[in-house]
Amino acid sequence: MNNKTVRIKEIFESIQGEGPYIGCKQIFVRFCNCNLKCSYCDTEFAPDEYFEEFTPQELADYLKKFDLKTIHSLSLTGGEPLLAVDFLKEFLPLAGGIKIYLETNATLADKLAEIIDFVDIIAADIKLESASGIKDSYKFHDIFFQAAKQKECFAKIVFNSAITGDEIKKCCELGQKHDIELVLQPEMNGNKLSVTSDFAAEILDKFLELHPKTRLIPQVHKFLDVR
Repeated sequence: MNNKTVRIKEIFESIQGEGPYIGCKQIFVRFCNCNLKCSYCDTEFAPDEYFEEFTPQELADYLKKFDLKTIHSLSLTGGEPLLAVDFLKEFLPLAGGIKIYLETNATLADKLAEIIDFVDIIAADIKLESASGIKDSYKFHDIFFQAAKQKECFAKIVFNSAITGDEIKKCCELGQKHDIELVLQPEMNGNKLSVTSDFAAEILDKFLELHPKTRLIPQVHKFLDVR
């Protein structure tokens, strides 16, 4: 496989189930591979079993089978799409004018800079060690949000009952510094929240005290039982 061919785990049409664009109809292109290994991740993106390889033109041609008039945007998800930045530099100009919605773990600012002109919306994660097991992510997120804020950008924060006051403070500092909306997302166990509704509301209040641009939005697609 050369750097102008990419491994895609799946391509499908569904609604966005996370963040402020919940309910919007999207085409999802799930890229294989990720540079992180979060403990809560339940996404099948590893190329162990099934995947397809696409060139930039082949992927652009494949998307023509969808009725793009009904689609809000094209979600590049994974895995981590920015690992395929060389592919994206050729593919995105061929995407036919559809809005590009990039879902990313917000650690690869240098790669984002190479394609940001083609991206419309950036859905970026802030990785809490208490939920993801990832240590010291804030320094990478800080650099990433500095690059991302020239476009529409918001941050998703997956949390569970182990979230700490220090984590809340650091997230809110990032939100304030870069003037981005924070979307709190309770970790799920299947299609059920891993925390109580009361606990989630308490965490929201703690965030709002430090950063008013915060919302609590669970993964709605889990409740609807759609991808």
